[in-house]
Amino acid sequence: MPRRVRHHVNPLKSDFLVTGAARLALPSGALVEVELGCADARWLFERAAAECDHMLVGLEIRRELVRKVNARAAALALAPRVRAVYANISQDLERLFAGGEVSRFVLNFPDPWFKRRQKKRRLVTPELVDVLWHKLTPRGEIFVQSDVWDLALDAMAVLEAADDKLENARGPWSFLRENPFGARSKREANCAERDQPVWRMLYRKRGVSGLPARTPPAP
Repeated sequence: MPRRVRHHVNPLKSDFLVTGAARLALPSGALVEVELGCADARWLFERAAAECDHMLVGLEIRRELVRKVNARAAALALAPRVRAVYANISQDLERLFAGGEVSRFVLNFPDPWFKRRQKKRRLVTPELVDVLWHKLTPRGEIFVQSDVWDLALDAMAVLEAADDKLENARGPWSFLRENPFGARSKREANCAERDQPVWRMLYRKRGVSGLPARTPPAP
């Protein structure tokens, strides 16, 4: 019988504090896009179809999903351009990537921790933003989307507070009207099927323009 994969795990549990994650060997000068919490990596596989020159890396804390994603990438002849890495984002991100190496970080529907007492488990924090800023290229971007209004607003508050480092692509405290990247995570697809709203935001490393990817100007 196939082993059941848990929907959510607590990243603060001692089981996940030491993952063995180490610096990834990535091609020099490559456009590297990283999804934080990739789950089944639907987003990465759809991005791979649209961007044949990108290195697409998914960080995931559930080992079984990492194994399945990498097996699928190998079967589709997409490895190592598409890969999942077993990692605890809050612990391992600093060591996985060199400074100025990542072109875009993507957070698709992070933080299942809705209750106030669980806030310490949430992913989007000032500490995370500092690490992402350091790892981004001079043309780097952070794309976040959520279907939970309170969580989206909390994430935006953290990102807006870093206005010395990041610039909102649509202007201060503004959401994108649509997903500009031509890829959808499984949860985003489910939201579309149910006609549920999704709040999206795009931030760019301050002082330079964003990636020359297929990102239309903010409406």
